[in-house]
Amino acid sequence: MPSADPSSPAHGGGGASRKFVLFGRFVDYIYLAIGPAVSGMAGAVFYTPARITAGGATGIGTIFYYLFGLDQGAVMMCVNIPLILIGMKVFGWRYGIKTLIGSTLVSFWTSFFGGLTGYNGILDYSDNINILLSAIYGGVLMGIGIGITMRSGCNTGGTDIVSQVISHYFPVSVGSVSFSINAVVVSCGGIFLGLQPMLLAIIAMYLSAQMVNFVVMNFGTKLAKSVFILSDEHTPEISRRVISELHHGGTAFHGTGIYTSRARTMLLVVVPNHQINILLKIIHQEDPKAFVFVTEAYEVLGRGFVPLKKAAEKE
Repeated sequence: MPSADPSSPAHGGGGASRKFVLFGRFVDYIYLAIGPAVSGMAGAVFYTPARITAGGATGIGTIFYYLFGLDQGAVMMCVNIPLILIGMKVFGWRYGIKTLIGSTLVSFWTSFFGGLTGYNGILDYSDNINILLSAIYGGVLMGIGIGITMRSGCNTGGTDIVSQVISHYFPVSVGSVSFSINAVVVSCGGIFLGLQPMLLAIIAMYLSAQMVNFVVMNFGTKLAKSVFILSDEHTPEISRRVISELHHGGTAFHGTGIYTSRARTMLLVVVPNHQINILLKIIHQEDPKAFVFVTEAYEVLGRGFVPLKKAAEKE
């Protein structure tokens, strides 16, 4: 008689799995509590006092604060709301809710820390070295905050929504569109607030991007990951959620396990770094026993990433 599966509910495995899921959700809530607060502090305490417009809704908020005296957090929320509605129409209500939560919390904490410090920061800006320090520490903290928020399954919205929507309909990468939009915001900052803050904003954006990569995917810094998924019975459910929640496709390979001689299906999915944790959660929710391995995608060409034609033209 074959022995019972020790991971079955009769042996407590189901209860252990549920506890693991609940613990994962608790950790997500902790991330969601910390990440937006760190990003809000970076914008209100370091970026805005130093007049640094480092792209996105935060940069737009800084420009409007200095031009019209409007609260930065309130401006960020006004920018985000129509973009969230557009994103929800294109990607669905799950995407919209997650973006709304993340962007609302970042806007709230930006206003909170801005009101606490009067948007004057904590450094003496009569000394130019403190302006540089604001770009460095602001960029690092902003990246950490965004990365932690992404690990919770939410995102901070802003111009990234526009990038994702454009990439959804046209053969351009999210990164290229995001860079172009942020370049416009930074350039506007240079026009209205001065050349020095614009140059410092570039430093801040670079540091922020590096920290996002480090926090979201601390085992790699390439632009995307290849994820191989082996699930005995739940491949169709995983596939459907990859399409509906991540808006990516995948490929199912059919083979035979060399130990069991049983037919197996392996799913290959390529996702940008910021979606890898969401994908892993989907896999665990659908099949806690799935076998998964992740590799760096050195270069990803095609729909949703870098257009193949563009890459071929480099040759």
